[in-house]
Amino acid sequence: MPELLFRLAIIAAVSLFTWLLIWSGRRFVASRRQRALTAAPLASSPQQETGRVRILAFSSADCRQCHQLQEPALQRLLAQRGETVSVEYIDAPTTPELTSHYHVLTVPTTVVLDATGKAHAINYGFANVQRLLEQVDAILTPDSNGLTMSQ
Repeated sequence: MPELLFRLAIIAAVSLFTWLLIWSGRRFVASRRQRALTAAPLASSPQQETGRVRILAFSSADCRQCHQLQEPALQRLLAQRGETVSVEYIDAPTTPELTSHYHVLTVPTTVVLDATGKAHAINYGFANVQRLLEQVDAILTPDSNGLTMSQ
């Protein structure tokens, strides 16, 4: 009987440790996302077209998920909302100031900006077309108070 209790205590301790690790990781990502969303807009880039929603797509040369999943999703988004959306592909390792400004944790990361350059959504990891469409549409469709919705 004491051996069974010891094993149950070990399982409970490991479960608690795992839960704490996951919880702290999620809090860390949420705090980084919140800091990125409240960051001041960057100065306009020369490629920026006024009135468009901009998506900054952070990737790297050796990121398979960036090239095999995220780029095709962004191309499908452009096919559906091309007149209102522009995508800027950014090599994260060679642009540390921009990567730091938006608190990029991993690649791919997509940052959805309104026409003024304010971040409305940050996607760490792959973001599918449906999610990107919802985020873009939230910026393009003002709510009843005249403000845009953000995620």
